[in-house]
Amino acid sequence: MTEALPAPLAPGATLGILGGGQLGRMTALAAAALGYRSHIYCPEADGPASQVTPLFTQAAYDDEAALADFAEAVDVVTFEFENIPLRTVEILARSVAVRPGPEVLAICQDRLREKDFCGNQGVATARYAAIDGPDALARHLRDFGTPAVLKTARLGYDGKGQVRLEADSDPAAAWAEMTGGDPEARGILEAFVDFKLEVSVIVARGLDGEMADYPPVENQHEGHILRTTIAPARITPLVAERAEATARRLAEALDMVGLLAVEMFVTEDGEVLVNELAPRPHNSGHWTIDACVTSQFEQVVRAVMGLPLGSSDHHSDAVMRNLLGEEAAAWRAQLGDRNQKLHLYGKAEAKPGRKMGHVTRLAPRSEG
Repeated sequence: MTEALPAPLAPGATLGILGGGQLGRMTALAAAALGYRSHIYCPEADGPASQVTPLFTQAAYDDEAALADFAEAVDVVTFEFENIPLRTVEILARSVAVRPGPEVLAICQDRLREKDFCGNQGVATARYAAIDGPDALARHLRDFGTPAVLKTARLGYDGKGQVRLEADSDPAAAWAEMTGGDPEARGILEAFVDFKLEVSVIVARGLDGEMADYPPVENQHEGHILRTTIAPARITPLVAERAEATARRLAEALDMVGLLAVEMFVTEDGEVLVNELAPRPHNSGHWTIDACVTSQFEQVVRAVMGLPLGSSDHHSDAVMRNLLGEEAAAWRAQLGDRNQKLHLYGKAEAKPGRKMGHVTRLAPRSEG
């Protein structure tokens, strides 16, 4: 007999969000529009997310007493970034629904597990190998050739924990740079992909297995940080179809409830290679707030609360540009441009390269 699905959570229920950054902020705002409360849990005070809801627990991710109180105060839990300790999610999952679950987080926060998972699903990635020290790195470099990229297996983002290796690179120095002296560090070596462009697809999946994906978008980086997203991506319909099918296959295999962002390389011959997975709203999906029937943030709320998914259709093409560091100080000029939408995250300190907000410029939707 088919197991009955949990009933949708009615407006007035409380969504627990692990993490206090801008993704949590925009998720909480979308939840409020649907009549839900949001409760933020994170160690930092006055983060972007805690500014938009009165329900906030400031505590360490390993504070079991605080986690127990948090679980009691919410109806369901999700997370806004994947570098939360797995144990935190496992503890919460004992007493409250966590969507997506700890099994998904365990895969997506570890690059080796992630690549292995993709391979097991028949999804292509760059060639890779597990690296446990400079000797293994030197051995695999002889096999892989250069250029190649050494990455930390866990925690890195926006280019952190990554070292590009050339023919004259010293494996011992590269290992030391990647690990930062951490004796527990694990690495992954990836063959360099000479790609034409990078795209990402965000797919939502509900409790009932219903899926809705947004069109592939083109991502342009500066210094490993996402600078611009062009929606939709400038790719052929066949490549777009391959990218969308890949994202849907992975979301179904993970048994996702929530959002999955799949970053992919597109080669000159149209091959699609998965680079990374993110089981939550994604920077490359910010354009959906202004250009789609249902934003990625409303969509993740719908999914984790057990509601039907909304339409992912876009009524406009868009170019989203991140505002980094001091760029957000020019907010008056940004507001003066009537053809774009400004979103600021409420961060007090404008550090170089820090994402302080974004602007989205809309254009009539192109057909084809």
